[in-house]
Amino acid sequence: MVGKIVGLLAAALALVAPVHAQTQDKPPSTFGPVIGAALLCHDHLDNKYFYAWLKTHFGPAYKHEGGAYWFRTGETTLWGAPVTEVMVSDDTSEWVFVGAVADVAPDELEQAVRKAAGVRHLAADASPYPLRVSVPGSTIAYYNAKSKIYCAKFKPLPPRR
Repeated sequence: MVGKIVGLLAAALALVAPVHAQTQDKPPSTFGPVIGAALLCHDHLDNKYFYAWLKTHFGPAYKHEGGAYWFRTGETTLWGAPVTEVMVSDDTSEWVFVGAVADVAPDELEQAVRKAAGVRHLAADASPYPLRVSVPGSTIAYYNAKSKIYCAKFKPLPPRR
């Protein structure tokens, strides 16, 4: 009897696992409101929340480096621009951040964000590869031939005891 139950459970899990993996191929409908709002600094940044959200929707992080967990996002878009990766800070830094890699140049990403969300990112200086910063505090930076957009804030101090 126990053997049959174990066999049934194994069969049920074998059916559920592929279904879960298939849901990770498509971004969740809440990707823009959740991740997009965080990237534009329109949301409270809680790295534990974003880590759990990303893990739930995209599976485990594929790497952990540079003080961040990196998640591949498949064929997702934000503001009409393709987004290939999202990263969220670990607890080793004094910063809490959420970032994303977009497969377009920074000026194209800035235009897409401005058109879709109404948020302008102005060049911080006149250098050939300037950071672009918005009033709420999000930043668009060059990342090889791509862009990286992120929101970073100091972690709150722990409560005094």
